[in-house]
Amino acid sequence: MTVCYLIQTYKNSEQIYRLVKLIANTTSNSFILISHNFNSCSLNSSLFKELKNVAVIPNNGVMMGSFAILQGFFDAIDWLLNKKIKFDWLINLSGQDYPTQPLSKFENFLENTQYDAFIEYFDVLSKQSPWNKRTVSQRYLYNYKHFQQYLSPWQRLMLKPIKHIVNHCQPLIRLDNSYGVAVGIKSFDHLFDKNFTCYGGSYFATFSWKCTAHLYSFVKENSRILDYYKKTFIPEESLIQTVLVNSKKFNLYNSNYRYTDFINSRHGHPRILNNQDYSVITKDNIYFARKFDMTVDSVILDRLDRRVS
Repeated sequence: MTVCYLIQTYKNSEQIYRLVKLIANTTSNSFILISHNFNSCSLNSSLFKELKNVAVIPNNGVMMGSFAILQGFFDAIDWLLNKKIKFDWLINLSGQDYPTQPLSKFENFLENTQYDAFIEYFDVLSKQSPWNKRTVSQRYLYNYKHFQQYLSPWQRLMLKPIKHIVNHCQPLIRLDNSYGVAVGIKSFDHLFDKNFTCYGGSYFATFSWKCTAHLYSFVKENSRILDYYKKTFIPEESLIQTVLVNSKKFNLYNSNYRYTDFINSRHGHPRILNNQDYSVITKDNIYFARKFDMTVDSVILDRLDRRVS
């Protein structure tokens, strides 16, 4: 069995090297594909040549909230198929993820499972949805244009009253400054109905080969749905779930076995994990966690290295 680790990266090259080397040195039959935005951060690809089955491809955009993350995901799958890289499972990660269990344990689990994917999903308009209806509407029922990629704290502060006025005084336009500046116009021709439910959940998941192949062929063959999602806000937290669950072709397990702490998060950014989180993130039902930043706390990564290795 071969597992492909797809890692989408755009910052902190030292931490990227650390993550890739850990995966390469603690797995016996894996392929690691790094999709990196060289415009945001330099990355010396030659450092990976000493590692087996590691490749680096460019990812030209990380406009948060836009389709850029999903575009990088599908471009990576396209690369894997064109290069005829064979794999049984695909695990998508960011450069700020880190394994919390020995990877051999997770790979053995995948080899013996009857499920086709481990992915968080929920009907975004159901009572079980953690998102309120206003959030759902703002994300997926408006067509967005994305402008400035990053905003400084003072720029966000200046936009806050304007955003409040725009979003609460009329129904046709939405302004968002969570990541950069995004302006949405109400869509009167959205995709969703009783036969095509809008699902949501974490972007980070684990997919069997047949789920990966289905996702790839679906977006190639359904341009209307792809074009619609390209205009939504944070599409990576809905498109994959919506395609897989509505297909009714797969045995999906509703958990991604990841840990992320969004409590008291601001603008959709999860909290940076630290050494005090060790006991929580190393529970048996968690295989990966995020976000880590070795410039903030490297001790937690040292402890995980010892555990995983």
